[in-house]
Amino acid sequence: MKIGCGLPVSGTWATPQNIASFGALAQELGYASLWTFQRLLVPEGSGLDPVYRSVLDPMAAMAFAAAVTSRIRLGVAVINVPYISPAYLAKQAATVDILSAGRLDLGLGLGWMPEEFIATGGSTERRGARAQEYVQVLHALWGPQPSEFSGEFYSVPRGSTRPRPVQPGGPPILLGGVAPRALRRVGEIADGWVTASTADLSKIRESIDIVRSAAAAAGRDPEAIRIICRGVVRAGEPVTGSDGRLLLSGSYAQIGDDVSWLAENGVTEVFYDLNWDPMIGNPDADPVAAADRARSLIEALRPAGGAL
Repeated sequence: MKIGCGLPVSGTWATPQNIASFGALAQELGYASLWTFQRLLVPEGSGLDPVYRSVLDPMAAMAFAAAVTSRIRLGVAVINVPYISPAYLAKQAATVDILSAGRLDLGLGLGWMPEEFIATGGSTERRGARAQEYVQVLHALWGPQPSEFSGEFYSVPRGSTRPRPVQPGGPPILLGGVAPRALRRVGEIADGWVTASTADLSKIRESIDIVRSAAAAAGRDPEAIRIICRGVVRAGEPVTGSDGRLLLSGSYAQIGDDVSWLAENGVTEVFYDLNWDPMIGNPDADPVAAADRARSLIEALRPAGGAL
């Protein structure tokens, strides 16, 4: 089980100083990865959770983090493909991969907020089919040059796009999604699956089985598919739902036991996304208190054998 953590990209702790200091601290403590996410718009009167109200651009934040770290991997979970052309994202991702010396993991999603589709001119029609073709475009643009692509949704004239990513074939592509068809798509074409912040982790085995079965049916190695869990940590008093205590809530010992249980059920990576803590990833939180809480959590939850 690899353990990562969220980069400071949301709310009051999302500052250049904290990206630099927490990135360096996570690397020193033995965390395997740092993660960002995307939110473009907060519709007026929407009542979105605090984590979404003030969010840095994920690719820009990753480029900044690349400059202040040297070993830890950098992940985006996720960028929504209807909001940006595949050629533009291919260039962005290749650039961050180069600046990070080959440490980027690129997560892609389908989007869910109508207002963001309107704001970006994205289409809500046949999102799954578009995403499948989108991945093909990325691979074409990261592959041997010159390249070209002609599909139902996207076309790229024959030409060259350089420099190419450091990682052969480009950064690993991870897909989000919760519907059975989205999970099967992961197994068919992606390098891994990223769970949503709202996922019921107690039922994650069912989703993993769908992913791995689809991979086997597609002639791929099911065990090679990464299963990455966004860990919405609720440290302190356990949080209860309809089925009892929510996983990753409660004491540090309980959270550690939950991570072990997730590993036993097929999860290969967990990242503690402290941006989802309302005392940290909230634009109205006290900046000093938010940073202090984040530091105490990242130190207490450090991977086994991590320095302190």
